[in-house]
Amino acid sequence: MLEWTDEAIVLTARPHGESGAIVSLLTELHGRHSGFVRGGQGRQLRPVLQPGNAVSATWSARLSEHMGNLSLESTAAHAARYLDDRARLAALASSAAVCDRALPDREPHPASYHGLLALIEALAGAHWAEAYVQWEVMLLKDLGYGLDLETCAAGGSNDQLAYVSPRTGRAVSRSAGEPYADRLLPLPRFLIGRGRSAPDDIAMGLRLTAHFLALHVFYPQNSDLPAARKRLTDALAPRSA
Repeated sequence: MLEWTDEAIVLTARPHGESGAIVSLLTELHGRHSGFVRGGQGRQLRPVLQPGNAVSATWSARLSEHMGNLSLESTAAHAARYLDDRARLAALASSAAVCDRALPDREPHPASYHGLLALIEALAGAHWAEAYVQWEVMLLKDLGYGLDLETCAAGGSNDQLAYVSPRTGRAVSRSAGEPYADRLLPLPRFLIGRGRSAPDDIAMGLRLTAHFLALHVFYPQNSDLPAARKRLTDALAPRSA
């Protein structure tokens, strides 16, 4: 019998059989890992299995290739903190869904695990929407698709970075990019440490990271961005006066 115990964050839980659930976790040492939870549809475990909650997980199986069984103990009920905040709850659900679809199965990604924990804590702060965009930039980097937002790809002044190439993920200065602005992605200032954001900046940041997540992660899987990610975009869309 194989067995390990690890700290984890709940990503998804779907019903299986009469009372069980297949649960996907992001663990600190074992990466994204799934298993069967007995009684996962029951009243006691349903609140524990909400996306974003922290748990102590023990996985066991007869063979390594088996899905195995999970026993879970709640360590932090993060989802309950945001039940009355639609936008923050959407960010929590989106981050869990993106991790579940983007990270490879059973491959350790400690940077993504600790990054997700940091994002969950940042949701309690005033600038949580910025933190969410920055978290997706970090996730892209951890997956090997980091953006270069420090220097101008076209040789222009780095003090006026204003765009990102949708093909290379490299920043472009305002002077070099203006003739091609309709083909470039706007670069929100907060991603390069130039002030706080307005709602338009958050929308630009979400558009930027969505493009590269789709290009490098979801389109190669013949899939689209998770529905939870689209709901977050809608929740944070600028409201017209």
